[in-house]
Amino acid sequence: MSFITHIPGIQPFQPAEPAPVQKGVGVLGLHEGRTLLLAMNRVAHARPVAACDLSPEKIAATRRELPDLFYTSEYDELLKRPDVDIVAIYTPDQQHGEHIARAFAAGKDVLCTKPLVNSLDDAARILAAGRASGRKLMVGQSTRFFEPFQRQRRDFAAGACGDLELADAHYIHRMDWFYEKSPWAATETDWVFLGLSHPLDLLRWYLGPIESVHAFGRRSDLGARFGVQGFDLYTVNVRSADGRLGRALGHYGCHELPSARNCIELMLYGSRGTSLAQYHDMRYLRTAPDGTEVREDSLYALRHYYFNSEVHGMHYGEFANYLEHFARALVDGTPHAPGLEEGVEVVCLMEAARRSARSGEPVALAPLLEQVGLGHG
Repeated sequence: MSFITHIPGIQPFQPAEPAPVQKGVGVLGLHEGRTLLLAMNRVAHARPVAACDLSPEKIAATRRELPDLFYTSEYDELLKRPDVDIVAIYTPDQQHGEHIARAFAAGKDVLCTKPLVNSLDDAARILAAGRASGRKLMVGQSTRFFEPFQRQRRDFAAGACGDLELADAHYIHRMDWFYEKSPWAATETDWVFLGLSHPLDLLRWYLGPIESVHAFGRRSDLGARFGVQGFDLYTVNVRSADGRLGRALGHYGCHELPSARNCIELMLYGSRGTSLAQYHDMRYLRTAPDGTEVREDSLYALRHYYFNSEVHGMHYGEFANYLEHFARALVDGTPHAPGLEEGVEVVCLMEAARRSARSGEPVALAPLLEQVGLGHG
C-alpha cells in the first residue's frame, strides 16, 4: 500500500481573493447558515450581505462575528434588498418549499441545503416556481463537495474507474443529539429525507437517472425512544435507467465504530479500478493501474479550510465549495450541479425509497417524476 499525506497541488488555506464580479448572498436561518457566512472568506465569486432568523439570540451571536451585515427577522425584508442576488436557505426541511417559492417570486437565485424538500407536493411547487421565474437553484449537497469525494470524482471523470458497475454508499450516524436539538426530526419528516439524502444523492450523481428502487426499513431502539414515526434504519437497492446497480445504507440509532467505518462512505467498483471516499476523515483510497492500493490523506493539509482546524468540525469547506461553484456558474453563465431538476429528481428517489420500505415492494420512479412535472414521455 502507498501512503500520501500531502496531495500535490493542495496549498495551505488562504482567504480567497475577491473576483471582479461577486454575487451578494442573503442567508435565511442562522444555525447552519451561520457556518456558510463564516466560510465565505474562502469564496471568490460571492460575498455576504444579509442574514435573517426568527431568533434574536442567533442574530446577536452572528452580528458579534460579522457586524457589517444587514440583519432582520422578516424574510420579506431580506427578499426586498437589491444587493441580495442569492438567497441561501437553511431553515427546517418542511419550510423549504415555501421559502424557495418566495425567493423565486422575488427574482432571486436560490441555494438550498439538503434535502431540497421532503414532499412531492413541495417538489412540484418549487419546480413550477423555478420554471416560471427563470431563476437558478443549487442544492447544497455537502458530501459532493468534501475533498475526498471531489478527488474521487475527478479520477472517475478521467476514466480511472473505467465503466462503473456498482456504486455503494452509506451514511451511519447516531442521532440522539439531533432529536434533542431538532425534535421535529422525529415527527415531521423521515430519515430517508434526512441522513439518507446523502448516499441516495451520491448514487444519483454516479448512476444517472434511477429507474426503480427496492428498499427495506425498520425502527431502531433509539428511534422508538424518541418517537420516530417512520424508519431510521434503511437498506436501499436501486437500478439505473441504463441497468447499473447501486446500494444505499442508513442507520441513525446505532453505536458507531468510526475507526472501522466512516459515517459517510462511497465505494465505486468499475471495470478498471475501485475507489473509496470517506467523511469525517479526509481519506481517499483507490487502486492504481498496476493494482497497487493508494491512500491519500489530506486532513493535515486541509483541516483549517474544511474544519477551521477543528478535527471534525462544521462544514465550512463544503459549504464554501458549493457556494463558489454556484456563484461562479451564475457569473460565467456555465452549468452547475445539482440544480433544480436534478434536485427534484433526487426528492422523487427518496420518496420512492420511503414507499418501497413501507410496502416491501419495488417502486418505479416514472410515475413520481410525472407527478411532480418531470415526466420524460
